[in-house]
Amino acid sequence: MSFFSKILLQPEVEEYLGNVFRNKELISALGTLEAERKYESLLNCLSHPPAFTTVRVNTHLASVKEVKNLLFEEIHKQFKDLSVPVLQHPELQDILLIPVIGPRKDLQKQSSEVIVGAQCGNSVLRGAHVFVPGIISASKFMKAGDVVSVYSDIEGKCKRGAKEFLGTKVFIGNGISELSRSEIFSSSGSLKGIGVRMTDPVYRSPSLDNVLSSYLFLQNLPSAVVSHVLNPQPGERILDMCGAPGGKTTHLATLMHDQGEVIAMDKIANKVKKIKQNAALLQLNCIKAFCCDGTKALAIGKKEDGQEGPPFSAESFDRILLDVPCSGMGQRPNMAYFWTLKEVMSYQPLQRKLFSTAVKLLKPGGTLVYSTCTITLSENEEQVAWALETFPCLQLQSQEPHIGGEGMMGTGLSLDQLKLLQRFDPSCVTSRGMDIKSLQDSREEDLILLANKDCIGFFIAKFIKLNSK
Repeated sequence: MSFFSKILLQPEVEEYLGNVFRNKELISALGTLEAERKYESLLNCLSHPPAFTTVRVNTHLASVKEVKNLLFEEIHKQFKDLSVPVLQHPELQDILLIPVIGPRKDLQKQSSEVIVGAQCGNSVLRGAHVFVPGIISASKFMKAGDVVSVYSDIEGKCKRGAKEFLGTKVFIGNGISELSRSEIFSSSGSLKGIGVRMTDPVYRSPSLDNVLSSYLFLQNLPSAVVSHVLNPQPGERILDMCGAPGGKTTHLATLMHDQGEVIAMDKIANKVKKIKQNAALLQLNCIKAFCCDGTKALAIGKKEDGQEGPPFSAESFDRILLDVPCSGMGQRPNMAYFWTLKEVMSYQPLQRKLFSTAVKLLKPGGTLVYSTCTITLSENEEQVAWALETFPCLQLQSQEPHIGGEGMMGTGLSLDQLKLLQRFDPSCVTSRGMDIKSLQDSREEDLILLANKDCIGFFIAKFIKLNSK
C-alpha cells in the first residue's frame, strides 16, 4: 500500500500517459488488467523516493573499499540508533547503495509547522535538511530550537510568509528549527543556510551534503549505468552533448582514468560553470567544458586551426553520450507534475535535432548512447524507431551492464530490438518501503535486485555507427 497519494498530473497529461501505457501492443501482450495495474503502480511509485540512496565513488582519488568504510562511519554517526549497511553493486563496482528506511508511520505531528516548496520537500524525502530558501510558511510563534513538523506544499498554493496554511500539504517529517520565524521572513532573502535540521524524516536517508565531497558523487543508479554502457576507453575523444551538472561527464573521465579528452557542453553558462566546478572538485583534468547549444555543435566547412571548442568537425568523436533534455517524468519523488501536455510534447523535436547532430559528429565505428529520465514512449522507444529509420548507418547494440528491463511495446520495434534497450520501470516493484527488521532479514542479493528496480524512471539506447553514409 502507498504511503503518499499517487502523483498529481494535469488532466490532459494523465489522459495522454494513460493512453501510452494502455497502447494496443501492450494490451495484446499483457492483457487489459495487467496493463492497468502496471500503470497505476507507476503513478504511485513516482510520488515516493527510490528504495536506496546511490553514490558513485571517485575511483580517480580513492579505492571503493576505502570510501565504503568512510561512508559507513559517517552513516553510523548520523544514524546512531540504527545499523544500516553500505552495499557495493556487483555489476557497477564504483557504485555504493544505502537502503532508505521508511515510510515511518509512527511519527508524532507537532503543533508548530513549517511549509516548504514541493522541490524542497522532494529533497527532504531523499535525505536533505530544509534550507531557508525552501521555506514558504512557518507558524506564528516559531522560535529557533523548536521541534517542528515539516509539510510539502505540493500544489504550490501557500503564500510566502503565511502564518497558517489550510490547503493541501503532505507531512514529510519532523525537525528542529535553526531560526525563528521572524529571522526567516524579516531578512532580505539573503539567508541561505539550514532552516530546519531534519531529525525524524518520514524517509530516513543519510544527509551527504559536503560529506566526502571529493570522493563521492550522489547519482541515481540508472544515471551511473549510462557511463558504463558507453564504456569510454583511455585516450579516446568523448563528447557529452548535454553535460550539466557534470555527474556523467566526471564519471566518463574517471572510467578513462583521466586519460584522453572529455568534451562537455551546455547552452547555459552557469551550468557550464557547474561542470567545471565538479571536475575541479573531483580533480579530473581531461574534461573541457564549453557553453554551446548542442544543435549547433557541428562545424559547417573547415574548422580554424587551433580552435579547441565548438563547433566541431564532422566524425571527430570516438563516443558520444546524448543525455537529452526531456520531460523528466521519471524523477522520484515527485508528488505533483504541473507541466502541460504541450510542454511534455515539446521535447521530441529538440531531441531529434540533437540526435541528428550527434550522428554527424560520431566517427564510423563509434558508439552513441541516448538516454532520458522520462517514461513516455515519444521520447524513448519512438525516438529509437525514428533513428533506425532515419539513419541507416546506425545499428542498435546490446548493453553492458543490463540491469534494467527491456524497452516498452507500442512503437512497432521488434521483440529483439526491445531486448537491446534498457528501460528502468519502477512500476515492477511490488513492495513499498523498508524498515530495519525487513532490512536485517533480507539477503544482500535480494537488496541489489530491489535497487535495480526501485529507482527513478530512465531509458537507455546504445547505437554503433557502421559507416559515414
